[in-house]
Amino acid sequence: MRKALRALAIGIYAAFFGFPLYWVITMAFKTKAEENPPGVTVWWPSEWTLTNFKDVLGINDPNDSIFATQDFSALTPLKNSFLAAGLGTLFALIVGVFAAYGIARFRAGGSQLPFQILQLRMFPPAAVVIPLYFMFVYLHLWNTLQGLVIIYAAVTFPFVVWLMRSFFQDVPREISEAAIVDGCTQWGAFYKAVLPMVKGGLAATALFVFILNWSDYLIALVMTQDDWQTAPLFLSTMSGGAGGQE
Repeated sequence: MRKALRALAIGIYAAFFGFPLYWVITMAFKTKAEENPPGVTVWWPSEWTLTNFKDVLGINDPNDSIFATQDFSALTPLKNSFLAAGLGTLFALIVGVFAAYGIARFRAGGSQLPFQILQLRMFPPAAVVIPLYFMFVYLHLWNTLQGLVIIYAAVTFPFVVWLMRSFFQDVPREISEAAIVDGCTQWGAFYKAVLPMVKGGLAATALFVFILNWSDYLIALVMTQDDWQTAPLFLSTMSGGAGGQE
Protein backbone atom coordinates (compact mmCIF):
# COMPACT_ATOMS: atom_id res chain seq x y z
CA MET A 1 0.00 0.00 0.00
CA ARG A 2 2.86 2.36 0.82
CA LYS A 3 4.44 1.77 -2.60
CA ALA A 4 1.11 2.32 -4.33
CA LEU A 5 0.53 5.59 -2.50
CA ARG A 6 4.05 6.71 -3.29
CA ALA A 7 3.56 5.92 -6.98
CA LEU A 8 0.21 7.75 -6.95
CA ALA A 9 1.78 10.82 -5.33
CA ILE A 10 4.62 10.84 -7.86
CA GLY A 11 2.12 10.51 -10.71
CA ILE A 12 0.01 13.42 -9.45
CA TYR A 13 3.12 15.53 -8.90
CA ALA A 14 4.44 14.76 -12.41
CA ALA A 15 1.06 15.44 -14.01
CA PHE A 16 0.71 18.77 -12.23
CA PHE A 17 4.11 20.08 -13.30
CA GLY A 18 4.11 18.33 -16.69
CA PHE A 19 0.75 19.67 -17.85
CA PRO A 20 2.13 23.05 -19.08
CA LEU A 21 4.68 21.20 -21.20
CA TYR A 22 1.97 18.91 -22.56
CA TRP A 23 -0.22 21.90 -23.41
CA VAL A 24 2.57 23.76 -25.22
CA ILE A 25 3.47 20.70 -27.31
CA THR A 26 -0.12 19.92 -28.31
CA MET A 27 -0.85 23.57 -29.10
CA ALA A 28 2.09 23.62 -31.51
CA PHE A 29 0.51 20.86 -33.61
CA LYS A 30 -3.10 22.09 -33.58
CA THR A 31 -4.78 23.62 -36.58
CA LYS A 32 -5.89 27.25 -36.43
CA ALA A 33 -9.52 26.19 -35.91
CA GLU A 34 -8.58 24.19 -32.79
CA GLU A 35 -6.21 26.72 -31.21
CA ASN A 36 -8.78 28.78 -29.31
CA PRO A 37 -12.37 27.92 -30.29
CA PRO A 38 -14.97 29.90 -28.30
CA GLY A 39 -16.46 27.94 -25.42
CA VAL A 40 -14.53 24.75 -26.22
CA THR A 41 -11.28 23.33 -24.85
CA VAL A 42 -9.46 21.06 -27.27
CA TRP A 43 -7.37 18.75 -25.09
CA TRP A 44 -5.99 16.66 -27.94
CA PRO A 45 -5.58 17.69 -31.60
CA SER A 46 -7.97 15.86 -33.88
CA GLU A 47 -5.69 16.57 -36.84
CA TRP A 48 -1.96 17.02 -36.25
CA THR A 49 -0.28 19.57 -38.51
CA LEU A 50 3.17 21.06 -39.11
CA THR A 51 1.74 24.23 -40.64
CA ASN A 52 2.52 26.31 -37.56
CA PHE A 53 6.22 25.45 -37.74
CA LYS A 54 6.31 26.13 -41.48
CA ASP A 55 4.66 29.52 -40.97
CA VAL A 56 7.09 30.58 -38.25
CA LEU A 57 10.09 29.43 -40.28
CA GLY A 58 8.76 31.12 -43.42
CA ILE A 59 8.55 27.87 -45.40
CA ASN A 60 4.89 28.14 -46.39
CA ASP A 61 3.61 30.22 -49.28
CA PRO A 62 3.14 33.78 -47.90
CA ASN A 63 -0.39 33.86 -49.26
CA ASP A 64 -1.26 30.77 -47.20
CA SER A 65 0.53 31.90 -44.04
CA ILE A 66 -1.43 32.74 -40.90
CA PHE A 67 0.86 35.70 -40.24
CA ALA A 68 0.15 39.15 -41.57
CA THR A 69 3.73 39.93 -42.59
CA GLN A 70 4.85 38.37 -45.83
CA ASP A 71 8.53 38.03 -44.89
CA PHE A 72 7.82 36.49 -41.49
CA SER A 73 10.59 33.98 -40.72
CA ALA A 74 12.35 32.84 -37.55
CA LEU A 75 15.38 31.44 -39.38
CA THR A 76 17.41 34.66 -39.31
CA PRO A 77 16.71 35.48 -35.62
CA LEU A 78 17.58 31.91 -34.66
CA LYS A 79 20.83 32.12 -36.60
CA ASN A 80 21.64 35.47 -34.97
CA SER A 81 20.98 34.07 -31.50
CA PHE A 82 23.11 30.98 -32.12
CA LEU A 83 26.01 33.08 -33.36
CA ALA A 84 25.84 35.75 -30.66
CA ALA A 85 25.16 33.39 -27.75
CA GLY A 86 27.61 30.75 -28.97
CA LEU A 87 30.52 33.11 -29.64
CA GLY A 88 29.82 35.09 -26.47
CA THR A 89 29.89 31.84 -24.48
CA LEU A 90 33.12 30.75 -26.18
CA PHE A 91 34.98 33.98 -25.40
CA ALA A 92 33.66 34.08 -21.83
CA LEU A 93 34.89 30.52 -21.30
CA ILE A 94 38.33 31.16 -22.79
CA VAL A 95 39.00 34.18 -20.58
CA GLY A 96 37.08 32.96 -17.54
CA VAL A 97 38.66 29.51 -17.36
CA PHE A 98 42.17 30.91 -17.33
CA ALA A 99 41.21 33.54 -14.75
CA ALA A 100 39.51 30.93 -12.56
CA TYR A 101 42.53 28.62 -12.74
CA GLY A 102 44.89 31.42 -11.79
CA ILE A 103 42.70 32.41 -8.84
CA ALA A 104 42.16 28.84 -7.63
CA ARG A 105 45.69 27.50 -8.08
CA PHE A 106 47.98 30.53 -7.68
CA ARG A 107 45.67 32.89 -5.71
CA ALA A 108 46.16 35.55 -8.35
CA GLY A 109 44.81 38.94 -7.30
CA GLY A 110 44.57 38.02 -3.66
CA SER A 111 41.39 37.23 -1.76
CA GLN A 112 39.47 40.25 -3.07
CA LEU A 113 39.72 39.60 -6.80
CA PRO A 114 36.89 37.00 -7.00
CA PHE A 115 34.52 39.38 -5.22
CA GLN A 116 35.60 42.27 -7.43
CA ILE A 117 34.85 40.18 -10.50
CA LEU A 118 31.45 39.27 -9.10
CA GLN A 119 30.71 42.97 -8.62
CA LEU A 120 30.40 43.23 -12.40
CA ARG A 121 27.09 41.39 -12.05
CA MET A 122 25.78 43.47 -9.15
CA PHE A 123 24.72 46.34 -11.40
CA PRO A 124 21.28 45.88 -12.98
CA PRO A 125 21.46 45.73 -16.81
CA ALA A 126 19.12 48.72 -17.11
CA ALA A 127 21.68 50.89 -15.27
CA VAL A 128 24.52 50.23 -17.74
CA VAL A 129 22.80 49.51 -21.05
CA ILE A 130 22.33 53.19 -22.00
CA PRO A 131 26.01 54.14 -21.46
CA LEU A 132 26.98 51.01 -23.36
CA TYR A 133 24.67 52.07 -26.18
CA PHE A 134 26.42 55.43 -26.62
CA MET A 135 29.85 53.83 -26.35
CA PHE A 136 29.07 51.17 -28.94
CA VAL A 137 27.58 53.73 -31.34
CA TYR A 138 30.80 55.75 -31.04
CA LEU A 139 32.89 52.61 -31.66
CA HIS A 140 30.67 51.55 -34.62
CA LEU A 141 29.79 48.31 -32.83
CA TRP A 142 26.08 49.02 -32.43
CA ASN A 143 23.81 46.63 -34.37
CA THR A 144 26.71 44.30 -35.16
CA LEU A 145 27.50 40.71 -34.29
CA GLN A 146 30.83 41.79 -32.79
CA GLY A 147 29.09 44.16 -30.39
CA LEU A 148 26.67 41.51 -29.15
CA VAL A 149 29.45 38.97 -28.69
CA ILE A 150 31.58 41.41 -26.67
CA ILE A 151 28.69 42.35 -24.36
CA TYR A 152 27.53 38.76 -23.86
CA ALA A 153 31.09 37.63 -23.09
CA ALA A 154 31.62 40.49 -20.61
CA VAL A 155 28.27 39.98 -18.88
CA THR A 156 28.70 36.23 -18.35
CA PHE A 157 32.43 36.29 -17.60
CA PRO A 158 31.90 36.57 -13.79
CA PHE A 159 29.73 33.45 -13.77
CA VAL A 160 32.42 31.49 -15.58
CA VAL A 161 35.07 32.61 -13.08
CA TRP A 162 33.04 31.76 -10.01
CA LEU A 163 31.76 28.40 -11.27
CA MET A 164 35.07 27.18 -12.69
CA ARG A 165 36.98 28.43 -9.64
CA SER A 166 35.05 26.03 -7.43
CA PHE A 167 35.68 23.13 -9.84
CA PHE A 168 39.42 23.85 -10.00
CA GLN A 169 39.61 24.04 -6.20
CA ASP A 170 38.25 20.49 -6.02
CA VAL A 171 41.19 19.17 -8.06
CA PRO A 172 44.10 18.20 -5.76
CA ARG A 173 47.19 20.30 -6.27
CA GLU A 174 49.27 17.10 -6.28
CA ILE A 175 47.91 16.16 -9.70
CA SER A 176 49.39 19.18 -11.46
CA GLU A 177 52.59 18.85 -9.43
CA ALA A 178 52.93 15.21 -10.50
CA ALA A 179 52.46 16.23 -14.14
CA ILE A 180 55.20 18.84 -13.78
CA VAL A 181 57.52 16.24 -12.23
CA ASP A 182 56.85 13.99 -15.25
CA GLY A 183 58.11 16.76 -17.57
CA CYS A 184 55.07 18.94 -18.25
CA THR A 185 55.19 22.70 -18.08
CA GLN A 186 52.56 24.64 -16.15
CA TRP A 187 50.54 24.94 -19.38
CA GLY A 188 51.00 21.26 -20.12
CA ALA A 189 49.86 20.28 -16.62
CA PHE A 190 46.81 22.49 -17.02
CA TYR A 191 45.77 21.08 -20.41
CA LYS A 192 46.70 17.42 -19.88
CA ALA A 193 46.06 16.84 -16.18
CA VAL A 194 43.75 19.45 -14.67
CA LEU A 195 41.38 20.43 -17.48
CA PRO A 196 40.27 16.83 -18.30
CA MET A 197 39.26 16.39 -14.66
CA VAL A 198 36.88 19.37 -14.75
CA LYS A 199 35.35 18.71 -18.17
CA GLY A 200 31.96 17.97 -16.55
CA GLY A 201 32.01 21.31 -14.77
CA LEU A 202 33.18 23.02 -17.93
CA ALA A 203 30.25 21.57 -19.87
CA ALA A 204 27.78 22.62 -17.15
CA THR A 205 29.25 26.13 -17.06
CA ALA A 206 29.12 26.43 -20.85
CA LEU A 207 25.47 25.33 -20.91
CA PHE A 208 24.52 27.74 -18.12
CA VAL A 209 26.27 30.69 -19.78
CA PHE A 210 24.80 29.84 -23.21
CA ILE A 211 21.28 29.80 -21.77
CA LEU A 212 21.88 33.20 -20.16
CA ASN A 213 23.09 34.67 -23.44
CA TRP A 214 20.35 33.01 -25.47
CA SER A 215 17.53 34.29 -23.24
CA ASP A 216 18.77 37.89 -23.10
CA TYR A 217 16.17 40.44 -24.14
CA LEU A 218 17.13 43.90 -22.85
CA ILE A 219 20.65 44.07 -24.30
CA ALA A 220 19.53 42.78 -27.68
CA LEU A 221 16.60 45.21 -27.68
CA VAL A 222 18.86 48.25 -27.16
CA MET A 223 21.92 47.10 -29.10
CA THR A 224 20.35 45.70 -32.28
CA GLN A 225 17.82 46.44 -34.99
CA ASP A 226 16.20 44.22 -37.61
CA ASP A 227 19.50 43.09 -39.14
CA TRP A 228 20.65 41.36 -35.95
CA GLN A 229 17.33 40.67 -34.26
CA THR A 230 17.65 37.72 -31.87
CA ALA A 231 15.14 34.99 -31.07
CA PRO A 232 13.72 36.61 -27.88
CA LEU A 233 13.07 39.83 -29.79
CA PHE A 234 11.44 37.86 -32.58
CA LEU A 235 9.19 36.09 -30.08
CA SER A 236 8.06 39.44 -28.70
CA THR A 237 6.78 40.40 -32.16
CA MET A 238 4.47 37.39 -32.03
CA SER A 239 2.64 38.63 -28.93
CA GLY A 240 -0.29 39.66 -31.06
CA GLY A 241 -1.29 36.08 -31.78
CA ALA A 242 -1.65 34.73 -35.30
CA GLY A 243 -1.72 38.17 -36.84
CA GLY A 244 1.65 39.09 -35.43
CA GLN A 245 2.63 42.58 -34.39
CA GLU A 246 3.28 45.23 -37.03
